[in-house]
Formats: sequence, C-alpha cells, structure tokens
Amino acid sequence: MITNKTTFTIAIIAHDTKKVDMVGFVRDHIAFFRERNIHLIATGTTGSYLEKAGLDVERMLSGPLGGDAQIASRMVEGNVDMIIFFRDPLGKHPHEVDVSMLMRLCDVHNIPLATNPAAASRFVLSLKEDFPGLPE
Repeated sequence: MITNKTTFTIAIIAHDTKKVDMVGFVRDHIAFFRERNIHLIATGTTGSYLEKAGLDVERMLSGPLGGDAQIASRMVEGNVDMIIFFRDPLGKHPHEVDVSMLMRLCDVHNIPLATNPAAASRFVLSLKEDFPGLPE
C-alpha cells in the first residue's frame, strides 16, 4: 500500500536456503535503497545478513521465533508498504503457519508481496519508474 507517509518501508524476509539469493538481490539494489532512504525491516537472521552487506536494517525476531508475526503486525498497522520474502517452496518450515498468515494479510491489506527475485526486481523497477516522489 503506497501512501503519502514520509517514510517508505520494505520488509525483507528469506528462508535459510534463500538468504544468499536475498543478499545478492539487495547488493544489486543497494544504491536505490540508500538514495531513496527506504526504511528496511527484516526478520532476525535475514537482517544480520543484510547488515553484513552494508545496509541499515531494523531487525525483528527470527522468523520461527515470531519475526514473521512482528512484521505482519506492523503491516496491519499501516507501517509496511511492501514485503520481499524469498521463500523456499520445496522445504518444510516449522513456522509455516506464520508464513501463511503473513501472505494472507498481504492479500487482506493489499500489500505488494514478492516471493522470488524476479518479482522483487519488478517491484523495485516499479518504484523507480512509477513512484518518483518517494522520499529522497
């Protein structure tokens, strides 16, 4: 949900087998995130990977410990504008219920959700082209 808020917030989440892909994606777009002063929040372990890649990230708990739920809570409060969640569709995850809840709430609250690098790249491209008024 793109709003007239002064801060644009993107939540970043990645399953363990997708964290390397997420870091690569972020490195490809790091200049954009920085120049637009986009606020990033992430689940705990994903956030630590992003910090190592040189980004300032507000870290939540690890996904299985409630981080997905923390991000969902922020989203329903109107404090998350987009979610990039690199999922492992072939793995089993102990917190799958939380993942399903997060995805359902994206649909309920009309929040863009990218679950793979191709979709995430399209989201970033749309932000660059369609929303030039994002905070600098």
